[in-house]
Amino acid sequence: MSKNIRCLVVDDEKLARTLIETYIDKLPNLELVAQCKGPFEALPIIQKESIDLVFLDIQMPELTGIEFLKTLPHQPLAIFTTAYQEYALEGYQLDVVDYLVKPFRFDRFVQAINKAARRLSQETQYKNPIRNIGNSKAERPYLLVNSNHTTHKVFLDEVLYIEGMKEYVAFHLPDRRIIALQSLKQLEIELPSALFMRIHKSYIVSREKVTAMDGNAVYLGKNQLPIGGSYKSQVQEVMF
Repeated sequence: MSKNIRCLVVDDEKLARTLIETYIDKLPNLELVAQCKGPFEALPIIQKESIDLVFLDIQMPELTGIEFLKTLPHQPLAIFTTAYQEYALEGYQLDVVDYLVKPFRFDRFVQAINKAARRLSQETQYKNPIRNIGNSKAERPYLLVNSNHTTHKVFLDEVLYIEGMKEYVAFHLPDRRIIALQSLKQLEIELPSALFMRIHKSYIVSREKVTAMDGNAVYLGKNQLPIGGSYKSQVQEVMF
């Protein structure tokens, strides 16, 4: 991207803010606008400045990152940074770009930035934006998938895995399979990496549905899927 990504860091831990600032300084396409200790300090900056991307901690004493994001009428792109993996699903109901679990390395940070850059440049071209239902705690993120002249509501927590078939993909659910004209590469960009992972040039799996790994394969219950050679080390590191 030719335009710098203007960033805001919101975290009550000084070490965490310093680490993210150090990472931001290493990338020429990022511009740090400010770093804040909490939401109340960040709010006037968001109202005054043009912010493209917020690095937002979840557990903060004044207001959680999730609560803060919900209060913003015009939400910038957000990357959650937290030590608590269990908040991932709730966070992605807000369609955040990524979810970095502390402590995270620079290469993982770069991966999240690349997602944000693609979102900023391609957001209007997305075929299947992740959507929410209502505003209650029971809301579940989902995709609207067009298949055979029918629009299906595919809940993310029901997807076992997604299979790429040239110009098409197949969403494998517990009770059915939905085939749609879609790019697996685009879905890899769009789906939250805390919940889904590419394991092969033809497969994206739900991380929580993976039950075992054996050699060059993973198991999702009775379903066995191959692991691509270039993905194996990352699968082992992230899921096992």
